[in-house]
Amino acid sequence: MNILKSSLGLKFAAALAMSAAIAPAMAQSAPPAQSEQVQRGAALFEKNGCYLCHGTVGQGGVGPAIAVHLIPYAGLSAYVRHPGGEMPPFSEKVLSDADLRDIYAYLSAQPAPRSADSIPLLPKPVPVGGK
Repeated sequence: MNILKSSLGLKFAAALAMSAAIAPAMAQSAPPAQSEQVQRGAALFEKNGCYLCHGTVGQGGVGPAIAVHLIPYAGLSAYVRHPGGEMPPFSEKVLSDADLRDIYAYLSAQPAPRSADSIPLLPKPVPVGGK
């Protein structure tokens, strides 16, 4: 019985030591906390139906990808108020300037998409006339 207890004690101590060593690395890999403005922008992006055309993180869908190469705020604001094409206009009565700035903060907070070269399943281009 003492052998079993000491064996379990050693395993527990080893597991505890490993978790203490891993914890800092796990804390560093956790995503950063989002600001309140970004959180409000995410909620407004959903509430106003932006995600229906532009995807949940602005990656595009029926409408263009708006977070990938985000235009300056002034350009986005002007387009949202007086869009061309299929997008309905969002007047200041529907979407305030403060709300639009929060949405812009949300879109600005989206990480850049991975390059195609970093995705292992995608075929790599073959050089012309080469191996």
